[in-house]
Amino acid sequence: MNYRHAFHAGNFADVLKHAVLALCLNHLIRKDKPARYIDTHAGTGRYDLTSDAARRSPEWQAGVARVMDASRPEAVEAALAPWLKTVRACNPDGGLSAYPGSPDIAAAILREQDRIHLCELHEADCRTLDQRYARDARIKAEQRDGYKALAALLPPRERRGLVMIDPPFEQRDEMAAMARAARAGLERWPTGTFIFWRPLKDLWACDRFDEGLAQWLLFEEGFDPEKVLRADLWVRDLESEGKLAGAGVVVVNPPHTLEADLLALLPWLCDVLKQGEGAGWRLDGALTEASVDLDTL
Repeated sequence: MNYRHAFHAGNFADVLKHAVLALCLNHLIRKDKPARYIDTHAGTGRYDLTSDAARRSPEWQAGVARVMDASRPEAVEAALAPWLKTVRACNPDGGLSAYPGSPDIAAAILREQDRIHLCELHEADCRTLDQRYARDARIKAEQRDGYKALAALLPPRERRGLVMIDPPFEQRDEMAAMARAARAGLERWPTGTFIFWRPLKDLWACDRFDEGLAQWLLFEEGFDPEKVLRADLWVRDLESEGKLAGAGVVVVNPPHTLEADLLALLPWLCDVLKQGEGAGWRLDGALTEASVDLDTL
């Protein structure tokens, strides 16, 4: 799977991923103590929806555009509010010509006392990041393998914060690489909030990652079940051919309010963003009776 993000910015997968990110960051700033945001695959920070890539694959029209145009119930509006604010900040003249990536969302929500560390291995993309945030003293961008960087960056000096692991899935073994990064990162910083994004493309590999992470955290590391939350959305039958049909996140150490927000948000997103038969969603702890035999552990 090749997920060069300029072609997919603002699609249904971004809507869910970035809504979750914004809710988690918004929760972090409720306390006065400084926090740190670490992004292992930062991309370019912001995406031009009028660019050639966006015109060739205008997935944002079936994603962020639908959300912006829809009538939103009160609970949905509250859950989307932190993310929607960042989208509007990118489009001060109204309309929808730009879309904020995760670095832009972090820059918009976090405060002067917070710090943002962006890793991007792609040379041109990292140069774009560096230029975009050159005047923001809170932000450091470096051309670096984000997985390998975690050993040096964790735990952060602030001891509060969030790690976003959102790879492009250009490598066949990406899920395994993310699993190794998950274990290494959480061993170094078990109290940090981690968001792992993954496409629902190879369902066997995806479930293996989700269940393996949850089993390790719950049964070996002693995490409480509420410390692992999975949120997935698919806009048509996952077995259908063609473009990506589903994606979602696993969040470790989520804010205590996140589950309730997503319980209000996911059914509404499913209805608004569906692209065909078989659309659906799930919200759980990544472990079910079918995925683990508790008597054997």
